[in-house]
Amino acid sequence: MAIKAILFDLDDTLLWDERSVKEAFWATCTEAAKYYKLDAERLEAAVCQEARALYEAFEAFPFAKMIGINPFEGLWGQFTEGKQEEFRQLQAFVPTYRKEAWTRGLRSLGIEDEELGYKLGEMFVAERRSRPIVYEETFEVLDQLKGTYKLLLLTNGSPDLQKEKLAGVPNLAAYFDHIVISGDFGRGKPAAEIFEHAMSLLGITAEEGVMIGDKLTTDIQGSNAVGMRNMWINRHGLTPEDDIVPTCVITSLRDIQARMKSLED
Repeated sequence: MAIKAILFDLDDTLLWDERSVKEAFWATCTEAAKYYKLDAERLEAAVCQEARALYEAFEAFPFAKMIGINPFEGLWGQFTEGKQEEFRQLQAFVPTYRKEAWTRGLRSLGIEDEELGYKLGEMFVAERRSRPIVYEETFEVLDQLKGTYKLLLLTNGSPDLQKEKLAGVPNLAAYFDHIVISGDFGRGKPAAEIFEHAMSLLGITAEEGVMIGDKLTTDIQGSNAVGMRNMWINRHGLTPEDDIVPTCVITSLRDIQARMKSLED
């Protein structure tokens, strides 16, 4: 059956979120090294560990996990949108969360400085917000596909945060016929419901769509569950999990067109 539509993930598929986060951590941890003799990489690792522990203990964590909001997004997101009460809980939680993650990270290195912890937490927000990084091939590939296929963006996350990421890269949103954000819909990938919603917007069957994303446990597992073919973009040479098998494995967005031809033959 001919393919009519392509569904794209956003973070680390079209936007290089991993690099944005890494650079923001480096800038913030390097700033901390101006105040105390410390190793920036050790501080980053400590803050990440403390952030995960705090995040997973938070009462709204099950909801955040289901929607697909990770601990690092909690370190810079505001969570001002979203209908569910859990978003209001997140909104109230994150200012203290940021301060505590950085303060505890410092403490694990033997530094007791709550004031610096607060300063670093706010600095990370600004550093991450200033880094909307897009892969160099993203627009080139979208230009090739637009007009031949319907395009839909299917992203997990908080509505305001995902919209801010898109706004940071001018013209990206315009390529898509529809944009579906899990925080707006109320369920995140890999739930079958969000894929079915996307298909209904596009007016396609599962056989007429292809999902492209970097995460096996959301993009690939979810599209597999509804019978949609997919492409796992594996830029880091990861080993696939035994129980989640992608239709195709690609290492760059530039591989999409060739694989589309093989899927349609």
